[in-house]
Amino acid sequence: MAAVQHMVLVQFKPDVTDELISGIYRQLAELQTLIPGITGFSGGPYASPEGLNGDYTHGFLVTFESPAARDVYLPHPEHERVKAAILPHVVGVVAFDFEVRDWS
Repeated sequence: MAAVQHMVLVQFKPDVTDELISGIYRQLAELQTLIPGITGFSGGPYASPEGLNGDYTHGFLVTFESPAARDVYLPHPEHERVKAAILPHVVGVVAFDFEVRDWS
């Protein structure tokens, strides 16, 4: 069964502090220890010179061992808790999931 990448782009409100954003990332990273099936987490502010981010300021990537693990995560109370902490501070969010495939 293929792993799943859960990619999320976030546009934080202009008045959101770096300290608050750091706290949100710590909560997101902690989900690896609270929800089974998460095999990786990374994220941070937009950092490319391309300027193709639209209005999105930050992003993160959660790796799941399988689609079933992702499906456990989505309604999980700990995910819902962190999501509720993030949403009041954002203008926009995009979530895009894909199954990892070897394209070679």
